[in-house]
Amino acid sequence: MSAPLSAWPWEILGNFKYMLYGPFLARILYTRYQDDTIRNSNWCLHIIILCLLRGFMYQAWTSYTSMLFLTRNRVIIKKGVDFKQIDKEWHWDNFILLQAIVAALGLSMFSDPETLGVWNKKGIIVVLMLHVAVSEPLYYYIHKCFHENKYLFTHYHAVHHSSPVPQVYTAGHATFLEHLFLTIVIGIPIIGSFVLGYGSLSLIYGYVLIFDTLRCLGHSNVEIIPHQIFDKIPLLRYVVYTPTYHSLHHVETGTNYCLFMPLFDALGNTLNSKSRDMHKKISLDSGKNSRVPDFVFLAHVVDMSSAMHAPFVTRSVSSMPYYTRIHLKPFLPISFLAMLIMWAKSKTFLNSFYYLRDRLHQTWIVPRFGFQYFLPFAADGINKQIEEAILRADRLGVKVISLAALNKNESLNGGGTLFVNKHPNLKVRVVHGNTLTAAAILHEIPEDVTEVFLTGATSKLGRAIALYLCRKNVRVLMLTLSTERFRKIQKEASADTQKYLVHVTKYQAAQNCKTWIIGKWTTSRQQSFAPSGAKFYQFVVPAIHGSRRDCSYGTLAAMKLPEDVEGLGACEVNFLILFSFISRKNIYPEKNKISKIFKYMI
Repeated sequence: MSAPLSAWPWEILGNFKYMLYGPFLARILYTRYQDDTIRNSNWCLHIIILCLLRGFMYQAWTSYTSMLFLTRNRVIIKKGVDFKQIDKEWHWDNFILLQAIVAALGLSMFSDPETLGVWNKKGIIVVLMLHVAVSEPLYYYIHKCFHENKYLFTHYHAVHHSSPVPQVYTAGHATFLEHLFLTIVIGIPIIGSFVLGYGSLSLIYGYVLIFDTLRCLGHSNVEIIPHQIFDKIPLLRYVVYTPTYHSLHHVETGTNYCLFMPLFDALGNTLNSKSRDMHKKISLDSGKNSRVPDFVFLAHVVDMSSAMHAPFVTRSVSSMPYYTRIHLKPFLPISFLAMLIMWAKSKTFLNSFYYLRDRLHQTWIVPRFGFQYFLPFAADGINKQIEEAILRADRLGVKVISLAALNKNESLNGGGTLFVNKHPNLKVRVVHGNTLTAAAILHEIPEDVTEVFLTGATSKLGRAIALYLCRKNVRVLMLTLSTERFRKIQKEASADTQKYLVHVTKYQAAQNCKTWIIGKWTTSRQQSFAPSGAKFYQFVVPAIHGSRRDCSYGTLAAMKLPEDVEGLGACEVNFLILFSFISRKNIYPEKNKISKIFKYMI
């Protein structure tokens, strides 16, 4: 049984908790469209606006700290945020709803906001005094009690410290009781200023948003405050904390209890002696390159919708398998604008990382969308981006760089051979991953299949799949308009298996075949030629849209990482690549199948 007030009252509602904002909206709409005016109803409007601003504040901070191409050398705890932590912090915004309800009850006792001034200088002074004299020491005392009292820590505060890597959303990840106390802490300066007659609208908005900004700063895990500021103004280090300062509290929990002002840790003898030196070291190291990755996956964006699946756009969305989300469609124009900016200015950038058995794996993004790879005039620019990424990896000392999806397009750069031939002295290994992709696809095909229909049949993947299946005495209908390319592949098969490779030029030839392997974009009309009950396997980017309800569709080829992977929190399938390593779904190709297929990829 959980401790009293540890669970949130609306926990059972899940995401339906947002319906609790309904009464606020109903009251606003009622007063706007009715002749009668409900007393103090305007407070509801300001509360809703403030809640939206607070949500945007936390999202903006999260987006910034997740932009590893900007922050990678300023990260304090160099671990990735995994799925487990993301799931734990899913309802990080519970406190915003709580404080909205408390504010509605508390502020209704005061004058209608329309009668208040927008600005009051004395109110700012009063708020600062109450914050320093009351809120800061009160929070320090409560926070310290939650740590030193074993029952309080185990049953309440341990929830907040269960997140191994402090993140912006970690600030909101705590129990109901703790946020009740935090509501009192944030409410005292505001209520106090109103009681004394110095309240104003700007005071409410300003204090709450600054409070949130400092909370986001402390939990950001990115050190953005230069140490030189404290060298020039030594007393400032007692006035405002830094991300490093609060990160130390999460590592060594018996120190650095303050809300925002380290002064109270100094007075309480709980200031961590490492705070100053660690902050200076991280600040100085921000100009240096961090650890060199062992492996780099060079990916690209698929389309406008999947671009919003990036970790620095929305963390919760990126942690889930991709599908088109209706609530994100209004932001498609922003995605389109980002595409134009990346096309004009951007270079290859770091998107995500994880650790596998002490080896650092990174995903770099070529700033190009799928459709751009089919524009003849864009080919040189894309190849230049890929080449620069390979050379950069070589300079850094990366061991392996893998080209993803369209970055290894045969017509674009010969599957990567263009760069290897141009730079024969490369130390970094340039690979395409097709061996594992082919193995993953073949692993899904049932052993009793005797005939398959293969599109994209003369590509590297198609060739490998066809040659492997014909050795298994599986009849392969190879769709291609090029007789020459078909004959070339057929000659590679042994004399006794060549008969299993059949050249076809139309989709109608597969109208009786129930196993379709799709390596080329297939329209709804072309899919209509498949018989009822057919199964579509695919290695095409982007994935085809299933138009047949009487048929089944496989996902893009992917593999599951071992359980000991660390820091993986982004589900990459369909966002960036054809072949991905993810941990929430998918398959384990057999090792012997991988080794057998390898000979066909050379």
